[in-house]
Amino acid sequence: MKSLKKKRRVQVVLIAAVALIASVGLIGFAFKDGINFFRSPSEIVAEPPGPTEVFRIGGLVEDGSLVRGQGEEIRFNVTDGGAVVAVSYTGVLPDLFEENQGMVGMGTYDGEVFRATEILAKHDEDYMPKEVVDALKEQGVYQDPEGEYNGHSSGS
Repeated sequence: MKSLKKKRRVQVVLIAAVALIASVGLIGFAFKDGINFFRSPSEIVAEPPGPTEVFRIGGLVEDGSLVRGQGEEIRFNVTDGGAVVAVSYTGVLPDLFEENQGMVGMGTYDGEVFRATEILAKHDEDYMPKEVVDALKEQGVYQDPEGEYNGHSSGS
């Protein structure tokens, strides 16, 4: 009688372990496409990502680089002070999108141009995404007029 209970316990433990491993694998597979890494222009130039990898790029829109094409196509350059990456975006830009301002874009890089599917811009005059500030600080370009960056905007 004891050996039958012992066998059942071992079977239940094994089934639970297999179910746990399968669920962890499925969760990992589901997150594979949902995780978008942030890269600065210098990181992209140093180690270009694959053409199908979706990631975020951030930096300052280079002054004088904003060109509106036919229809909704927009081209501009993003820089972190160390490197420049050309960006192409088809769509309507956020109202606060301007040259020489911080931005974050999501999309893919084909080796020459970052093809953005989404563009985010600052939401007030004091805010810049933390990743962009960190990348600009690494390049020695970012100067905060009000002191050290604390991760929050002062206007909202």
